[in-house]
Amino acid sequence: MTIQHINPTGMYVSPVFSQGIILPANARILLIGGQNAVDANGQIVGKGDVALQSEKAIDNMLKVLEAAGGSLENLVKTTIMLQADADLAAAFPAWAKVWGNRPNPPTVTGMKVAGLANPDFLIEIEAMAVLP
Repeated sequence: MTIQHINPTGMYVSPVFSQGIILPANARILLIGGQNAVDANGQIVGKGDVALQSEKAIDNMLKVLEAAGGSLENLVKTTIMLQADADLAAAFPAWAKVWGNRPNPPTVTGMKVAGLANPDFLIEIEAMAVLP
């Protein structure tokens, strides 16, 4: 099963996201619902701190991925929703740190939103992975 990463000539090539990805036929796909900075006790981690909330949301996303038998390299798409007044520059380093220097990053879509499910949430991340 081969996943094809598309980064056309003449477009920016980023170390932390791909421009497009072609999934193989009959791929086993995991959809990861929006993850935020809630811990196992239902408490919000990092109230008011988008960097800490980003770290926890990514950690929660990875827990779902691993519970399904996947790993970070299986991600093919992520969508990052930030509260309108949250600073992307403060949030993004958490993703760059987790991804590191791995090849073939997923596609990434970022958006600013008027609000999330809880007014204390500054970020929510959903994802898609192709599992082995």
